[in-house]
Amino acid sequence: MHQQKRQPELVEGNLPVFVFPTELIFYADDQSTHKQVLTLYNPYEFALKFKVLCTTPNKYVVVDAAGAVKPQCCMDIVIRHRDVRSCHYGVIDKFRLQVSEQSQRKALGRKEVVATLLPSAKEQQKEEEEKRIKEHLTESLFFEQSFQPENRTVSSGPSLLTVFLAVVCITALMLPTLGDVESLVPLYLHLSVNQKLVAAYILGLITMAIFRT
Repeated sequence: MHQQKRQPELVEGNLPVFVFPTELIFYADDQSTHKQVLTLYNPYEFALKFKVLCTTPNKYVVVDAAGAVKPQCCMDIVIRHRDVRSCHYGVIDKFRLQVSEQSQRKALGRKEVVATLLPSAKEQQKEEEEKRIKEHLTESLFFEQSFQPENRTVSSGPSLLTVFLAVVCITALMLPTLGDVESLVPLYLHLSVNQKLVAAYILGLITMAIFRT
């Protein structure tokens, strides 16, 4: 005897609701945008009842504000803005879609969609462009400030190794030359002319490097 497979009981308010888009933008100067379409998707194995609520229902007309969506199907919900006035520019309204099983009254899930009326699409594009330029300038200043400490570190002066080599070369040039019998310096510290030329050459390179830093 086969037992009937029972569907697990769903917790109220935890069912994900799939709606697109999640934001509606109406433009006062473009009548084609005064009508928007919300698409409600039902990816589940059971039918869903839905209801559309609004924070300001007097400003909108919702076609099919309540209904049902078959399993693994979708449904378009048409929303019209009927109060296009300048006093509503920039005001954010909200729609809430509540879904439930056809056999139950409790809401299994909900999804909110924001709606905004703007004066013009061109003004919106201009504001977005100005915002993008401002963000770009801010980023440029950020990177410039980030690199300043590195520049100061590089130009902090000659390294200890450079100073040490310069001192060695100067000391070598001050030592007596081979054949200088009147010097009190031990003979093993006497340098040849070629050795002093090498020391002078290295000292010149070090001096140029110090001036460049």
